[in-house]
Amino acid sequence: MTRSSLLPITPDTHHVQIDLVYATDRNLTGKPIYTAAHCLLLEPAETALRKAIDIARSFGMTLKIFDAYRPPQAQQVLWDFLPDPTFIAPLNRGSNHSRGTAIDLTLVDPNGNELDMGTGFDAMVLESEHFHPGLLEQVQHNRTLLLGVMLAAGFRHIKSEWWHYELPGSRELALIGNDKSGPLRLM
Repeated sequence: MTRSSLLPITPDTHHVQIDLVYATDRNLTGKPIYTAAHCLLLEPAETALRKAIDIARSFGMTLKIFDAYRPPQAQQVLWDFLPDPTFIAPLNRGSNHSRGTAIDLTLVDPNGNELDMGTGFDAMVLESEHFHPGLLEQVQHNRTLLLGVMLAAGFRHIKSEWWHYELPGSRELALIGNDKSGPLRLM
């Protein structure tokens, strides 16, 4: 995977819903982390996202994005709040969000309702695992539907978070500092 520039993702250009929770107080820290709400992805991830959007649209669904590119400074804020490597990547390893290759999202039905995924976004609990035992059948169906969309588009999942997807091979890329994210800085 080669590095290129971060590209903006908007409802108008990508036909998605965007709710960047880290620019609000509706996240696990209870306070805004980003000072600006810009949804950005590295070019290969943006291309894969477009595939996922088309797949979801083919059966009447829309994607809703909670987070995409995350500056390393924001990753540090999250780690300082919850230093648990099950859910938050420590800065010495780095998050693929900080490489511009990871995205947190869900599916929205034709009526504008998020599908029931059993837990909310950012719920740092065992029940957030993709295939946690004891999930209601409809919840597992919804998670599997999202998983299928994202895998078909070229992303991979991580075990602990049903909402998190990233491009394979992302770890070989360098972290993208907030100063290198161009004019659309988040912090």
